[in-house]
Amino acid sequence: MAEAMAERRAGATVTVADVIARSGVSSGAFHEAFADREACLLAAFELGLQRALVPVAAAYDAQPRWLDAIKAALVAFLGFLEDEPALGRLLVVHSMSGGEQVLRRRVEVLNTLTAAVDRGRHERPASRRRPPAVVAEGVVGAVLAVLQNRLLEEQPAPLIELFGSLVSLIVLPYLGEAAARRELTRPMPRIRTPGELANTPGRHSPELGAPVRLTYRTALVLGAIADYPGASNREVADRAGIVDQGQVSKLLGRLRGRGLIETRGVGRARGAPNSWQLTERGELVLAGARRQPI
Repeated sequence: MAEAMAERRAGATVTVADVIARSGVSSGAFHEAFADREACLLAAFELGLQRALVPVAAAYDAQPRWLDAIKAALVAFLGFLEDEPALGRLLVVHSMSGGEQVLRRRVEVLNTLTAAVDRGRHERPASRRRPPAVVAEGVVGAVLAVLQNRLLEEQPAPLIELFGSLVSLIVLPYLGEAAARRELTRPMPRIRTPGELANTPGRHSPELGAPVRLTYRTALVLGAIADYPGASNREVADRAGIVDQGQVSKLLGRLRGRGLIETRGVGRARGAPNSWQLTERGELVLAGARRQPI
């Protein structure tokens, strides 16, 4: 359901027939699992929530200060949107086209996010007037609107690039203009939460420095490059079982940015395919992941 929706333009309807065709199950098997399209969409929404809110809540709860908690949660959520683009788009964009049950569940989630942001009112000095509670609702809506616009772009820039601007937007009504300006240029925090350390064995190693988040799909990409050094983007996609070439390009860009992979050779001709290999850091990360499955 999520992948079928991600492939359609905004506003286009995904039918039960579309989901059946994409999943490769029979109509009977679908209706044994779900009463109708809405039930399937709600299940997909809940799956997305489970995968997103577990790391986001762990990151938020691990930080005693409100601003640090907001930053940690935002890093975790932007990482989820990059790693799970179909489920991310379903949560942020396509759930708005759901029926009563999905919309009701969406409102519940928005209320939870609003309560977390509303903690910022207590960060404001008692001598200054605190903003009303409805401001938090507006802040959450503004952040989601920005993310929605980016997710609907045909070739969006990495969402993590929005980090400073989104933090600035969130803190402005609570900490003031000076704090909001500072957040525009501050680097993204590198945060190890207790939940990450407990729930992601083999993904962190003291010799690697900053922690590296690995999903099953990114581990497949690293494994494909390790097994076939010099692979092009398309060869990596084929070996990792990723159909969407745009998605594999973004994955490779993130892995290169984290120092896990690099391109072979110097002076590669313009337009020539990439030729990927693992860095020493990438080999250590993959070895750890293979010892303890993701």
